[in-house]
Amino acid sequence: MPRRIGNALPAPESRAAAAAPLRPAEPGTIAICFVAAALQSLKARNLSADRFLAEVGLSSSLLQVPQARVSAKHYGALWRTIALALDDEFFGQDSRRMKAGTFAMLCHAAVACKTLGQALDRSLRFYALILDDISGSLERTAIEARIVLHERVASASQRVFAHELLLMLLYGVSCWLVGRRIPILRTEFSYSEPAHGAEYRLMYSADLSFDRPNTLIAFEASYLDLPVVQNEKSIKEFLRTAPESILIKYKNSSSLSARVRRRLRQCLPGEVPDFEQLADELNMTPATIRRRLHEEGESYQSIKDQLRRDLAISYLSHSSRSVMDIALELGFSERSAFHRAFRKWTGASPGEFRRTLRA
Repeated sequence: MPRRIGNALPAPESRAAAAAPLRPAEPGTIAICFVAAALQSLKARNLSADRFLAEVGLSSSLLQVPQARVSAKHYGALWRTIALALDDEFFGQDSRRMKAGTFAMLCHAAVACKTLGQALDRSLRFYALILDDISGSLERTAIEARIVLHERVASASQRVFAHELLLMLLYGVSCWLVGRRIPILRTEFSYSEPAHGAEYRLMYSADLSFDRPNTLIAFEASYLDLPVVQNEKSIKEFLRTAPESILIKYKNSSSLSARVRRRLRQCLPGEVPDFEQLADELNMTPATIRRRLHEEGESYQSIKDQLRRDLAISYLSHSSRSVMDIALELGFSERSAFHRAFRKWTGASPGEFRRTLRA
């Protein structure tokens, strides 16, 4: 593989580490559609996608399973491998390459700012210098702030992955700069809802709209006044874990949702405490937990569902255990309840998912 260039995103982990099965402690999973989108830049250059997948320990057969998911570490390794091979951290989504090391330089420029508002303005001006075809602007009212994307050349076919990619980078860095997850009030897209639109509710917010004049994310304006808490020392650790730390939304390890997630990982698979028991363990009232989770864009149920989904996918992919055994271990008293939940998470029943993967 090509050598590492400058301050590029870190090199992928060893194949042995990347190929390890998904464990409950992993922070989340990425839908296979985003793997396919990243690979398109290779196909456009007549490079073998199979070779890059094998390099990070992924099977090309996963691309034939629409409901498949991969661990964030797998996807992060693939992301870094492709970016270095192409010397383009924007995956060929712009007519100008975003050369390896650009993202690191952006982070260094942003931490020199005093507030998030200043950092976002600097970041958007930075991207305007780097990219030719897409840009962004920061708008603020008394109530909300908006990061708005603009296509410089109107196109009948919007480049969906370019919008997804730029929003991920801007939002992830913003959360990191202030040391907390910024709840998104609503998200609008200038294109029609894609086939993987259901993933957007996990990536952005439940309030989605499509076929709008511009792609944008909106959040409370007060977040722009938050101080930048990162510095030159903390950049090194952030870049070491990028892009995993931004692909599945920036996680603040000291946040309440992170504490709840860690507590549930100790239980799953197994018996999960109910909401009142959790409140007692955390020495907080249920109302306080509910309010603080809502402020972080989470709920107790959504955290349980995410962990159960990742465990279910891991068991179905890497073991021969029966669907009923998996359902019981994840806390479902009835097979039918597990079927309904799994179909909601992936669009397929557990049996369909396993048969398609094996085929």
